[in-house]
Amino acid sequence: MNILRVSGSPHVHTDNSVNKIMYGVIYAMIPAALVSIYFFGLSAVRVLLISVVACLLVEYLIQKYLLKSEISITDGSAIITGVLLAFNVPCNLPWWIIIIGAIVAIGIGKMSFGGLGKNIFNPALVGRVFLLISFPVQMTSWPVPKPLFTKAVTDAITGPTPLGALKGELYKEGATIQKVMQDGITYIQDGVEVTYRIPSYVDQLLGNMGGSLGEISAIALLIGAIYMLFRKIITWHIPAGYLGSAIIFSGILWLADPSYFIDPLFHLITGGMMLGVFFMATDMVTSPMSAKGQLIFGAGAGILTILIRVFGAYPEGVSFAILIMNAFVPLIDRGFKPKRFGETVKN
Repeated sequence: MNILRVSGSPHVHTDNSVNKIMYGVIYAMIPAALVSIYFFGLSAVRVLLISVVACLLVEYLIQKYLLKSEISITDGSAIITGVLLAFNVPCNLPWWIIIIGAIVAIGIGKMSFGGLGKNIFNPALVGRVFLLISFPVQMTSWPVPKPLFTKAVTDAITGPTPLGALKGELYKEGATIQKVMQDGITYIQDGVEVTYRIPSYVDQLLGNMGGSLGEISAIALLIGAIYMLFRKIITWHIPAGYLGSAIIFSGILWLADPSYFIDPLFHLITGGMMLGVFFMATDMVTSPMSAKGQLIFGAGAGILTILIRVFGAYPEGVSFAILIMNAFVPLIDRGFKPKRFGETVKN
C-alpha cells in the first residue's frame, strides 16, 4: 500500500527547494556577520559558533530521541535559527545563556510544533524574548565596539544603545532630543564618570555603535536584503508594509513634537529594525501567504514596533511586534484567502 506523505507548509511549486532557500538566507546574512566580527572581534565568532552548534545539536537530539523522525539538520533551517539568535544577543553573553536560548528557540519555538513548516512563531525570536525576560541584565549589557579584535569580551567596556540611551534620558525633566544629541549622556561605570554620545547617522549605518551582533550595521543588512530580493527568496510586500507604516507613524509623532520624538530615519537604522524587517518578519512559515496579507502583516508589525519603542517599557520593540503579528497570521490568511482555481464568484 502506497502512503502519500504531505510535508508541512509552505507548499511552493518551483524549482527551489528548502535547502536552496535556507542556504540563500544564510548567504544573505554573511555581510552582517562579517561586520559584527569586525567590530566585536573573536567575541562575535564565539557567540555565532556556540549558537549555531547548539541549535544543530538540540534539533538533532529531539529528532533522534524524542520524535524519532528523519534527521533534517542539513536543510539549513537550524543554522538560520542559530545565526539569527546570535544576531539578537550581545557579544559578551555567557555561553550557557546562549545554549539556553538555543534550547528554547529550537525545542519550544520550532520542534514542539512539529518542526520546520509547522511552527507558529519565529524560533529565533522566541529564544531571544525568553532570554530578555529571564536574563535582562546580561541581555542589555552592550559592549562598546572595538574594531579589529582589540578587546576581548571579558575586558569590554559596556555602554547603552542609541535607542536605550534616548529612552532613558528623555524621562528626565527638561530633556529634549536636541539636548541629548548635542551634550550626550553622562553616567557612572565602575566608579568612573563616562559620557556617551549618540552615534552619527553614518556610524549607525556602518555599525559603529553598541547593540546586538546582527543589528548594528544597516548597510550590511540591506546588502543581504537586496540579495534575497534578487534571488526571490523574499518578496517586497512585508518589508514595504513594515517600513512604510513605521516611517509614517514615527514621522507623525516627530512632526507633532520633534523635541521629544526622534525622526523616522533614526528609527530605521538603529536597533533591530532592519534585521527584523528583512530576516525575521519575512519568514515563510510564520508570515501570511497572500500579498495583501503580507502587507497587512508588515504594517501591523511596523506600527507595533514604534508603539513599543516610544510608549512601552522597552527601548526596542521589533521582536515583540513580530511575535504578536505571528499570532495573527492564521486570521490574516483566512481573511485574505486567494480564490481557488475554478471557483465561481457569487453575485
